[in-house]
Amino acid sequence: MKRYSWLIPTLYILFLMLPIYWLVSMSFKTTNEILGSFTLFPTEFTLDNYRKIFTDPVWYNGYRNSLIYVSINTVLSVAVALPAAYAFSRYRFLGDKHLFFWLLTNRMAPAAVFALPFFQLYSAIGLFDTYLAVALAHTLFNIPLAVWILEGFMSGVPKQLDETAYIDGYSFPSFFIKIFIPTIAAGIGVAAFFCFMFSWVELLLAKTLTAVHAKPIAATMTRTASSSGYELGLLAAAGTLTIVPGAIVIYFVRNYIAKGFALGRV
Repeated sequence: MKRYSWLIPTLYILFLMLPIYWLVSMSFKTTNEILGSFTLFPTEFTLDNYRKIFTDPVWYNGYRNSLIYVSINTVLSVAVALPAAYAFSRYRFLGDKHLFFWLLTNRMAPAAVFALPFFQLYSAIGLFDTYLAVALAHTLFNIPLAVWILEGFMSGVPKQLDETAYIDGYSFPSFFIKIFIPTIAAGIGVAAFFCFMFSWVELLLAKTLTAVHAKPIAATMTRTASSSGYELGLLAAAGTLTIVPGAIVIYFVRNYIAKGFALGRV
């Protein structure tokens, strides 16, 4: 029995990978082949779908726009969450638990609740259809999540570390940047990963707050509709490319995510 203990996990992984394989396989097919027959491999292998994405300015700009506002959001969310999480992990003040819970309730709220207020606000102050508009909107959800994750990691660091650094003559900014941040690098990696992934896959706010200049790749994918139907091969190629950034981020923070599971914060 032990000899075949690997069989069930292997079958499970293959089952999970099947949709991804099917998406990638479709990206190398023509739409006629996708609609006309059921094939495990492309019979008419083509790169035209990817070629169109990288040569059509609308597709290329959509992909670039998504990467830009997601990167801005990740940096902003982690930068704001770090001092907030430190305060929650090191100090006790009136209403701290209520404030912490209130932050988490923002993460629980659906994005549709904030779509119209953000639209009116950004239209009034001239931020509509900019990278910053989407990045700031996503911080409403990502900062509470990042604070919650980072607070767990920071609480695991003994307070004696802070006291020893102050005795050694470190100022708070110097201690925080040179000593404390490297100590919780795993937590920062986990928080950045979840901020990146939420911002990357969120569609409602990204579509509502952009029109042309900052339009994301997910909104651009709706352009595949034509009088003859959907260009399924092109849509599959775009879907495949949207998986790539997330896969790269997962590769670099995979060890940090494992530590997050161990600490109960993931």
